[in-house]
Amino acid sequence: MKKVIRFIHLWAGLIFGTILVVLGLTGSALAWIHELDVLLNPTLLQVAPPPGLAQGTPMRVAPATVQAATERLLADPLYGRPSQLMLPERGGDVIVAWYRDPKQQASNWNVAVSRQVMLDPATLLVTGERTWGGVALSRPQLMSTLFHIHRYLVAGETGKTVIGVTGLALLLLCLSGIVLWWPRMTASAIKGALSVRHGGNWPRFNFQLHRAGGFFAAPVLLVLAVSGVYFNMPQWVLPVVGAVATLAPNGKAANRSAPALALTAPVAPSEAMAAAQARFPQARVSRVALPAKPGQPYEIRLRQPDEVRAGDGATRVSVDSGDAKVLRTADPLRAPAGDTFLSWMFPLHTGEAFGLAGRTFISLFGIVPLMFFVTGLVIWIKLHRPRKRKARAAAA
Repeated sequence: MKKVIRFIHLWAGLIFGTILVVLGLTGSALAWIHELDVLLNPTLLQVAPPPGLAQGTPMRVAPATVQAATERLLADPLYGRPSQLMLPERGGDVIVAWYRDPKQQASNWNVAVSRQVMLDPATLLVTGERTWGGVALSRPQLMSTLFHIHRYLVAGETGKTVIGVTGLALLLLCLSGIVLWWPRMTASAIKGALSVRHGGNWPRFNFQLHRAGGFFAAPVLLVLAVSGVYFNMPQWVLPVVGAVATLAPNGKAANRSAPALALTAPVAPSEAMAAAQARFPQARVSRVALPAKPGQPYEIRLRQPDEVRAGDGATRVSVDSGDAKVLRTADPLRAPAGDTFLSWMFPLHTGEAFGLAGRTFISLFGIVPLMFFVTGLVIWIKLHRPRKRKARAAAA
C-alpha cells in the first residue's frame, strides 16, 4: 500500500511542483501587496493627507466626498461613470475609481483588464491612472502581474481551474506525505522522524529535511490548499461545507423598488453609502460598487472594528438604487457557522488573521514549496538512479 502512496506522492509533486513553486514565490510578495505597490508607485498612490489628519492614521471617507468624487469623474469626458470606488484606508491614500474595459473582458484564456483612475480625496485632483490585469514588469503593472500569476496563471478561467486542481493536488500531497512520514510509535522512531541531522551525508540530510519539514509544514499547506481551491473553484467547496454547516443564501440581490424609480430618480452614491453606514455605524466603508444597469442595486463593502479580515473587510450591504432601502446584509460577525468558516479562508491564506506576524510568516513560508520541490526531486533522482544502473547492467 505504501508503494502506491509513494508513487502518487512522487508523481503529484513532479507534475504540480513547478506551479506550487510559482504560487509560493508570488504569494510571498502578495502578502505585502499594498505596501509594495505604494513603494513602487508613490506618486500614483500617495498624496498629502487631508487637513488635520496625519500620514498613515486611520481614515473614514464621508458620503459627501464619495458623491463629489463621482460627480467630478462624470463631468470629465476622459473618465465618466466608474464601476466602483475603492476608498482610502489611511491618511495619504488615494481614491481608486475602477472602469471595466468592454473590449477586454475575462474569458477562458484571458484575464479581464480594468482601468484605474486615482483621485486625491482632499482636492479630487486626478493623480494618475493605470490598467489592472495586464502583464508587464513596469512599476505600475508589477503587482498586478504578480497577482494575476498567483490567481489565474495569467490564463483567465482556464488558469483558475488549473490552480484549483493544483490545490487538490497539494491536499493529496499533504495527506500522502503524512502517511509516508508516519513512524513506528516508539520514542526513538518519532524523534528520528522529527529531526534533521547532517553528519556529512547529503542524501540523508536531504531526505530528513523533506520528511521532517513536511510534518511541520503540513498544517499550513493544508490551509493554503483548501483556501486556494475555495477562492478559485468555490463550486467545489460550497457543497462540502454546506453538507456539514449552515450557509446563508448566496444569490445576487436585485432591486425591489419600481423600475421607474431607478430610471427617473436614481439614488445618489452618497445616499446608498449613508444607508449602509446607518446599518453598521462603527464600520468603515471601503468600497462603493455602482449599479452596472438601472435595475441593479448598489453594493457597499465595509469593515467592522472586530472583523478578522483586514483592509476592505467582509461586511456587505446591498442598497436598492431606486429607494435607498437596504436589501440584504452580510455580517461576518453574526454569520452562520459555514459562512464563518469560509470567512476565515482569506485572512488565513494571507496571514493577516494574525496581524504583522502572520503576514511575515506567510511571506517567509512562500519559499517552502521550492524547498520541497528541490528535496523531492533529489529523492526521486536517487530512487531512479539504481534502477537505471541495473537496467544498463542487464542489457550489457
